[in-house]
This record gives sequence, C-alpha cells and structure tokens, in this order.
Amino acid sequence: MLKIRLSRGGTKKRPVYKVVVADSRRARDGRFLEKVGFFNPLLPKDKKERVGLEAERIKYWLGQGAQPTTRVARILGENDIMSMPVNGNNPHKAVPKKERKKEEEKAAPKAEATPKAEAPKAEAPKAEAPKAEAPKAEAPKAEAPKAEAPKAEAPKAEAPKAEAPKAEAPKAEATPKAEAPKAEATPKAEAK
Repeated sequence: MLKIRLSRGGTKKRPVYKVVVADSRRARDGRFLEKVGFFNPLLPKDKKERVGLEAERIKYWLGQGAQPTTRVARILGENDIMSMPVNGNNPHKAVPKKERKKEEEKAAPKAEATPKAEAPKAEAPKAEAPKAEAPKAEAPKAEAPKAEAPKAEAPKAEAPKAEAPKAEAPKAEATPKAEAPKAEATPKAEAK
C-alpha cells in the first residue's frame, strides 16, 4: 500500500521532514518513490517556508490510491489540497493512566447493569420485525407463482430446529464419558 508520509532529516533536536510517497512496508527514512514536498516544524506557522508541497503530484498519487498519514493529511488540509481530516476526540488524553484505570474499574460494574436495561429494548425491534414481514406475505398471495416460494422456504426454517436437539445430544453423551473414568479410577485404588 502506498503512503504519503513524513521522512525525517536534519540533526539531533532539529528535525526537518520530507513529504514522500513510499511503500508502507519500507522504513520511515528508507526508500521512497517520490519526494513531493517538505515540512520544517521549527519555523513559525505563519512563515511561507515552513511547508512546501507539489500539489499536482500529490493529487496524482492520491488518485493512484496513496493514503496520507494523519499528520500529512492535516498539512494537506491546511494547504487546501484535500479536505481537512476530522479531529479525534480523546477527552481522557491528559488524565494519567492510573486514574483512567480506576475510572474504568468503576465504570465496569455500571456497564454490567446497563445490558439488562437494554435487553427489553432489543426485544422490542423483534416485535416490530414480524409486522414488517406481514406485508411481504400479503404480496405473494396476490401473485400465485410467488406464493409457492415462501412455502419452499418454510421447510428450510424447520430443518435447523431439528439439528438443534442433535447438538444437545452429544453434550449429554460427553458427561457420562467424563464420569466413567472416575468410576474406573476407584476400583484400581481398591485393588491395591
């Protein structure tokens, strides 16, 4: 998969990035297909020299299926080459990890109580579903050839019901097998 991403350059503590089109399997600063711009984060945002992009080449690679990384998508959005990406919502980003875990533990018991309340709500749509199926059943009655098709479907629906008891039967057989070795183990102990 092709990616439009940043490739780091510059010296220690003074980064300068190239905006490149590269295969996603390649290393960050490794081989790339084409350099399509640069980004210097050390310069102020209002300076023109902070970002340089070749808009036509970027649009070409986007057309070829290249996916920009989140940072590059934001840079492209600021320069009106593509639409600005939606900001992620992480309200707990600044909260220390230990405190987040405590909050999750407190929320877990509350989460167990909510599925019970949601269960009746889930049953309500099931009650509405047969109402929706009833008009479909009336339509085939008007046309005789279509009326035969639902009859053919009815035996198919009954077949899975017949399979369900078969699935329960092996479970019943498995428990006596488990008990049988226990019974064999006690006579051996008595024989000694």
